[in-house]
Amino acid sequence: MEPTTAKPHASRVVSLDVMRGLIMLLLAAEACGVYEALAHVFTSGPAHALVGQFFHHEWHGLLAWDLVQPGFMLIAGTSLYLSWSRKSQQGISWSTHLRAVAWRSLKLFACGVALHCVYSGQLVWELWNVLTQLAATTLIAYLIIRWPTMGQLLFSVGLLVLTECLYRFITAPGFEQPFVKGENFGAYFDHLIMGKHNSGGWAAINFIPTAAHTIWGVLAGKLIASSQPAAAQIRKLVWAGLAGLLVGYLLDWSAVTPIIKRISTSSFVLVSGGYILLLMAFLRWLVDVRGYNRYAWVFVVIGMNPIFIYLFFETVGKQWFNGTVGIFVGGGLELLAAPSGLISIAVALVALFLEWLLCYWLYQRRIFFKL
Repeated sequence: MEPTTAKPHASRVVSLDVMRGLIMLLLAAEACGVYEALAHVFTSGPAHALVGQFFHHEWHGLLAWDLVQPGFMLIAGTSLYLSWSRKSQQGISWSTHLRAVAWRSLKLFACGVALHCVYSGQLVWELWNVLTQLAATTLIAYLIIRWPTMGQLLFSVGLLVLTECLYRFITAPGFEQPFVKGENFGAYFDHLIMGKHNSGGWAAINFIPTAAHTIWGVLAGKLIASSQPAAAQIRKLVWAGLAGLLVGYLLDWSAVTPIIKRISTSSFVLVSGGYILLLMAFLRWLVDVRGYNRYAWVFVVIGMNPIFIYLFFETVGKQWFNGTVGIFVGGGLELLAAPSGLISIAVALVALFLEWLLCYWLYQRRIFFKL
């Protein structure tokens, strides 16, 4: 990662920075153990149900936390289009920028593989990290970034159809059930390329269907960068989001294709994409149109360094920083005889605040890390 002290582009769309920052803040809170701490304190009742939304669904179904990774993918596509648009205006050709995108994708892929080595404490070959997925989806989205809108949309639908065909028609002994954990094409593919499958049901082949999220992000970026009035842009985002929800839930309710995040079924991609587009439309209206941006900076400061803070809390954070905060904050509260549940929540929140403060420090000095 290379730091730059350049100022953010003057024409940045604040709502997109807020959305990116919100996603990164939620991910940082998970890495700091905020949700785990709350879950241990609130073991029943409405509070328990609310906290439960911040964990992945075990298999067939959808929880709020299942939307974070699609949001990460989609906002990356929006940033990709806006970046390419600026480069084009500067006279940089598509092919020249392709080399930069390919190099960035390679670095994202390497970071994703390295993270699994850090998780395991040894060298492993595992491709389930969001960064390895993003590396592939970014490259796919860029290769068709110059296509007409309808062509890009049809291509994204084609990726979902391809996923349906792979899971339904390619089978092997022990991997003959399209939507059963560990017995589907995703697990079979993982055995082919990694010699194992994920016990949680995650599949490396998810980069194919979730590339649709990044492509939809590109289309959203194209819409936002257009000369259309903001109100017209918001209406189109809302209609697109509602269409995704309608088709995705119909596939699930009709028992054609269940909503399963861990293998990114087509119904999941459509429903999650629908929700994220609605969130984008809401923030576009709230922040950019209505001007409710007084506290936008809280999210912007972390959204300006998304890959840096992700790598930080997934490595230094989990390996050292969280524990160090626990020594001092947790130890101090223990001396005051605070309840164990309160201690765990306080430690997690302080770690989260300090990570945000790091991003604020970088933002104040206009230091932005780029892969």
